[in-house]
Amino acid sequence: MIKLAYCNIDDLDLKRAYGLVSKSRQEKMDFYRFDKDKKLSCGAYLLLKKLLCEKNIADPVFKTGKYGKAYICNYENIHFNLSHSGKIVLCAISDMEVGADVEYVDPEIDLDIAKNYFFNREYESIMKSDNPPEEFFNYWVLKESYMKYTGLGMNLDLDSFEIMIDDEITLKNDDKHLKFTLFDIENYKIGIAGHFNVSGLIEYRVSEIY
Repeated sequence: MIKLAYCNIDDLDLKRAYGLVSKSRQEKMDFYRFDKDKKLSCGAYLLLKKLLCEKNIADPVFKTGKYGKAYICNYENIHFNLSHSGKIVLCAISDMEVGADVEYVDPEIDLDIAKNYFFNREYESIMKSDNPPEEFFNYWVLKESYMKYTGLGMNLDLDSFEIMIDDEITLKNDDKHLKFTLFDIENYKIGIAGHFNVSGLIEYRVSEIY
């Protein structure tokens, strides 16, 4: 199964929240200059902590893979992925590998990004759609969720694989039979890649995660 949740952290109290995160997360927050980035880093950790606590996991030990994907080394059957954009933090938890991405839909996005870096048929689908910027972000979050699923992240070239959006979302030449899901919230797109269908997206108020 996959549990997928998000939270708008615009009203997060940084002073209060700072003491509730791990030392390593505090160091990561301290690296950022602006409060909005500190909030996103902090909020993502607190949302993950909330979901783990709901699964009675209170002592996770985090490590990082070769290409930067974090994992829990003392719970081998628990996988997670975090993402954030704008004012939204996103967390996916599964008992198998999972990748998730959230992006603010910028109506002024440079579509040449898709022309230069996406698979050719993806770019053609974007330009033929009724709303190219929105379609761009449909592909973007799906592609990034897959890249994060693999653990390679941006080390996997965007044009090295093709996402096909139809009645069902699929990965061309996929021998793992992955499941892809798209969600829309406010002005954001969410994409998730994993081994299970996602039936719903859970919203938490910021007061519920700390």
